[in-house]
Amino acid sequence: MSEVVIPVRAERAYDVVIGRGLLSHVPRMLGGSQRVAVIHPGALLTSAEAIRDDLVENGFEVTLIEVPEAEEAKSAEVAAFCWSVLGTAGFTRSDSIVGLGGGATTDLAGFVAATWLRGIRVIQVPTTVLAMVDAAVGGKTGINTAAGKNLVGSFWSPGGVVCDINALETLPRNDVLAGMAEVVKIGFVRDPSILDDVERDPSGATDTVGDLLPDLVRRAVQAKADVVSLDFRETSATAGDGSIGREVLNYGHTFGHAVERRERYTWRHGAAISVGMMFVAELAGLGGRLSQEDVERHRSVLTSLGLPVTYAAGHWEALYAAMAVDKKARGSLLRFVVLTGIGQPVVWEGPDPALLAAAYASIST
Repeated sequence: MSEVVIPVRAERAYDVVIGRGLLSHVPRMLGGSQRVAVIHPGALLTSAEAIRDDLVENGFEVTLIEVPEAEEAKSAEVAAFCWSVLGTAGFTRSDSIVGLGGGATTDLAGFVAATWLRGIRVIQVPTTVLAMVDAAVGGKTGINTAAGKNLVGSFWSPGGVVCDINALETLPRNDVLAGMAEVVKIGFVRDPSILDDVERDPSGATDTVGDLLPDLVRRAVQAKADVVSLDFRETSATAGDGSIGREVLNYGHTFGHAVERRERYTWRHGAAISVGMMFVAELAGLGGRLSQEDVERHRSVLTSLGLPVTYAAGHWEALYAAMAVDKKARGSLLRFVVLTGIGQPVVWEGPDPALLAAAYASIST
């Protein structure tokens, strides 16, 4: 694919660059920084070293900070370790962080950048489908605690995002599939043409060397950029164009995050969100808001990508308790983004607990 630049106009403007062979963009986004810390998981050490060497050639002082894999990185202890390294290296407000990795790594890198000296520049270099279309774009950062997922965090826009599609070619198959949950989420709530293309060619939609997957990534990023530019801090019930604000991007996430918490963050995020989307589709169907045809379309699209649409029975009380402390809850009121049709999201506040239990029963095995 040819290089594409998608502007995001949040509280600070930045660009998301999508294409192949783009790592040379990283030094250009670092402005007047002297020191750069590259936060990365161990599996990406070779890539981190390549970025380091390129940055050194461009005159930067570079520190590599290796962090645990996946959700294990998103803890207060790991964040404190990163702060310690930054302090030892003498990082000032004019210095920068590069987040290299999947969604958990970019979440952590953004949080460390947002909190060091009350905010320094971060450039995100996502290496998974999920991170490219969701975690690295939009400026939400955070870590997990015993109380729940992403309950500690900050809104902090990156200085730029570099989505090098070549990074996906070595991504494990299951990680590609999990990332597609966030892509089809955009299809359900914002751009139904994404669903049409996935249904037409589910194999091509997950082919990392083909043309369809990069185009789906581009369209999902564009949709998120549009939403974030209108409602950066998720403070509006509706965005500037009359649609639901940034909260629309949480489709499937309330139940999905509860699953992640119960599974102690051992599930891939996309797998949990897939189950979460099936849950809210069933909820909307039972509540008379969504047609059975559209409920079944959720099941068909998600299963065509090898994503789960069921969850183990017998855990409703734990899941309900986890949802009660979700970021989207207000007091004791549970709130869900649901659909009244494909591409027609609304917020449903306080659905009947009996309907919630019935929706869970509908996806239980």
